[in-house]
Amino acid sequence: MSKKQPKKMQVFNQLGFNSVFSPFPPSNMGPSGPYQPGQFPFQPAPAPESTERNPAGMSLFHQGFDSSVSSPNHPDQDNMGVTLMDKQFQEKIRPCIDLIDSLRSLGVEKDLALPAIAVIGDQSSGKSSVLEALSGVTLPRGVGIVTRCPLELKLKKSAQNSLWFGTISYRNEKISLGGPSAVESEVRKAQDIVAGAGKGISHELITLEIVSPNVPDLTLIDLPGITRIALPNQPQDIGHQIKQIIRKYITRQETINLAVVPSNVDIATTEVLEMAREVDPTGDRTIGVLTKPDLVDKGAEIEVVRVVQNRVYSLRKGYMMVKCRGQMEVQSNISLEDAIQNERAFFENNEHFSVLLNRGQATIPHLANKLTTELVYHISKTLPNIDQQIRSKLREAEEQLRQIGRGVPDTEEEKAQFMIAKIRDFDDGIMKVVNGDEEGSTEDLKLFKNLRRLFESWEMAIKNSCAEFVSEMREEKDVYENQYRGRELMGFINYKKFENIMRKHIMTFQEPAIQLLGEVTGTENKVGCYNCT
Repeated sequence: MSKKQPKKMQVFNQLGFNSVFSPFPPSNMGPSGPYQPGQFPFQPAPAPESTERNPAGMSLFHQGFDSSVSSPNHPDQDNMGVTLMDKQFQEKIRPCIDLIDSLRSLGVEKDLALPAIAVIGDQSSGKSSVLEALSGVTLPRGVGIVTRCPLELKLKKSAQNSLWFGTISYRNEKISLGGPSAVESEVRKAQDIVAGAGKGISHELITLEIVSPNVPDLTLIDLPGITRIALPNQPQDIGHQIKQIIRKYITRQETINLAVVPSNVDIATTEVLEMAREVDPTGDRTIGVLTKPDLVDKGAEIEVVRVVQNRVYSLRKGYMMVKCRGQMEVQSNISLEDAIQNERAFFENNEHFSVLLNRGQATIPHLANKLTTELVYHISKTLPNIDQQIRSKLREAEEQLRQIGRGVPDTEEEKAQFMIAKIRDFDDGIMKVVNGDEEGSTEDLKLFKNLRRLFESWEMAIKNSCAEFVSEMREEKDVYENQYRGRELMGFINYKKFENIMRKHIMTFQEPAIQLLGEVTGTENKVGCYNCT
């Protein structure tokens, strides 16, 4: 353990954070953590009613969706702006997202909650379609439960004209993907291995990492869709299992909940928003995403617009609306790039929803921009707390290492001395605990005191049996006098009869004696195990 810990700390140091995981220079770190007000250049995403846009109509951060964020009137100015924004992403935003991804890959999330965006929704709510549009790859689709394990989707924007690269990781496997077309089959294969063939689910995380010039810098966790009825090949409590997985992620204060809801359902009755409100009553960590706007009934569009404008079911972070590929478009082999252009055309030509596009509350590119901005701000806000928790965990680990001592030496002579020292320390520790001298030892670790208590109870049991023995002897004597007395003098009893009475009485002590032996052994083992740790 003592050899592994420095190795892990070396990995942390290679990230550039010197035992305090922060994207800021060490000189800026104060006693309260690395983040100082004014250092971080981002603010939370504005409310939907006041979404800010620049004069050219570009979103604040270019996400690689060229067809939807560039201005046809000033292409040169837009390209210059894109270059500046990409540079800002590389210098400020990417380090924050990479920091959290690195901590998660090192297993820190087992002890600490890390900032993340959890995607939640009912089955067939359009979750997979939203993630497809954001990532540019086809994910598993179908009827019933499609997402059977939490899927961590790491999207990393690379330089223009660079090649697409992807990997999928689960358990101890890491597989390189040959191209976007291989993603769906590999995800299904990973789910079959982790959750088993069929329709079962698992808590184990599958990580899909995509590096491409056409994706936003973003990390999301796709969770299984809420279901209410178990199919014949599913566990009967499948709905309860799924809700347990969802609550595990959305309960954390470090998680942003991305609640996906179809536009053609009553927003007030959706279970996904109700679950989000249970853990986030004020809506500070929840973003609503309305899908399938083309399925809204005629005449109901105005009410849907009111929902997106935060006038029906209020969320502090507001709502977005997107239109992703439908099943017909998938069957017609409409590419994801063409689907994004079709989406923009849909909102531009819709008399009710076009106002949402103008306000930056519609289309996948604007959603990507909002999610990245919110995630980075959320990371910056939680960094001080993460810093404090890591420092605390580090102190605990160092104290444990101090108690364990140095590792096993290499030479045989040193190993012998090391073993003798360990045995001596163990013996000293046992004596301290036995005598109650161990600092902080609890009452149940004071051996002599507890043994005295056990034997006092045993002594009382023996004394109480004396009166019963005398009474029994008198009864047996009277029976013997009347029925079996032979040549013995009055008041005397046959030796065999006396022996039988004594044996019967002694046997009553057998079970309590064995129980006492077990309690004494358990008390001694407890003291020994405490000293071993």
